[in-house]
Amino acid sequence: MKKIALEEHFMLPGLVEYWRETAANINRELYERALAALSDFGERRLEVMNENGVEFVVLSLAGPGVQIERSAGTALRLAREANDSLAREVQKQPGRYGGFAHLPMQDPMAAADELERCMRDLGFQGAMINGHTNGAYLDDDRFSPFWERSSALSAPIYLHPGNPPDRPYMYSGHPELWGPMWSWGVETANHALRIVFSGVFDRYPKARVILGHMGEALPFQLWRIDSRWKISNRSRELNKQPSEYFRTNIAVTTSGVSSLEPLLCAVSALGEDNVMFSIDYPFEDSSVACEFINTAPIGEGLRAKLCHRNAESILRLPIK
Repeated sequence: MKKIALEEHFMLPGLVEYWRETAANINRELYERALAALSDFGERRLEVMNENGVEFVVLSLAGPGVQIERSAGTALRLAREANDSLAREVQKQPGRYGGFAHLPMQDPMAAADELERCMRDLGFQGAMINGHTNGAYLDDDRFSPFWERSSALSAPIYLHPGNPPDRPYMYSGHPELWGPMWSWGVETANHALRIVFSGVFDRYPKARVILGHMGEALPFQLWRIDSRWKISNRSRELNKQPSEYFRTNIAVTTSGVSSLEPLLCAVSALGEDNVMFSIDYPFEDSSVACEFINTAPIGEGLRAKLCHRNAESILRLPIK
């Protein structure tokens, strides 16, 4: 079965220092091995793809990238350089690689302009944003120009985990909870809910967000979110029930989750057209993820949607 994967990361020499912030989130052995894999755009990456039947990947810079940079000017310069570097790699393998833009969210208008440049001139498929930017989440009114532009471009925004702006006491004494096993999912799910409850999708109905890791557990919670929304201390009203935005404006990927139960939950909660295969290379084992999606006891029509058809539609990829 043809496979497209879209949470597949890379790294560039000039941005390694930003990535070092994540060293506290994973064990040292994985950190060192991952850097070599992230830095490769050639035989090593393609060999893994070929061995596992992955035809096309949308590459994204491993976070947090320039989003932790304090200078907006520096962030813009480095983001443009990163996007140009990725575009050169994509041009070498246009049938195998696509790209998500890396954006200087410190300046929402500059980020909107860079997103448009990447989509229009570099042929990218959207953008990946690594959580908050120096404490600012995407529900903040300052990001309205960015949402307006991404909506006009029909550019999917992949909301990727990052560390929260502070370290809550609830994680103290338990380093295993800090990072991909738990805190990243909590942080990203909360970020997504902030976007929903702020009315972004009411103001920009064509805006599209993608969540990895089977939706950061949100598909499992949608009934309760709707139920408790009715009695919550709301800051504003919405045009629809919260769960409806997850079916119209939010899609999820299977990245980092090779388990049937959450897959069935995501498909049931969001619909067959809103779930896409991904791996989270090189932080997950490609063979495990691909074997899972190849053998999951689901119909072949659904498998085709998950493996490639939904990505082709949402990312507007040419169909071969």
